[in-house]
Amino acid sequence: MRFILVVWILSLYLFAVPALAQRTNPAPPIPSSQTEPMTDEEQARARITNEMAKKAAKERVAALKNDTDRLLRLSVELKHFVDKSDENVLSVDVIKKAEEIEKLARSVKDKMKGPN
Repeated sequence: MRFILVVWILSLYLFAVPALAQRTNPAPPIPSSQTEPMTDEEQARARITNEMAKKAAKERVAALKNDTDRLLRLSVELKHFVDKSDENVLSVDVIKKAEEIEKLARSVKDKMKGPN
């Protein structure tokens, strides 16, 4: 029963949370009549800030891919442990593996939410 609960929670993290994380509120456009021409320094600062944001987003996506791959591997390992265990005996390894999966799933969820 606990295994089913862990699998259900894992499925929730893998499928429901990414859908929620993809909803973003676009910034309202700035009216062109209120904008002043940017100086070279401001343009350089804006370009660097934009490049840093892109790099951080790429790193976050790479970390998410690594974590989800690890989450899948741990889930498969947990299934093998559960398949090996007896109906009356649940090994400590199974519980530790489930806790590790839960911790990693929470980490993935937080990363999907982004830096804000």
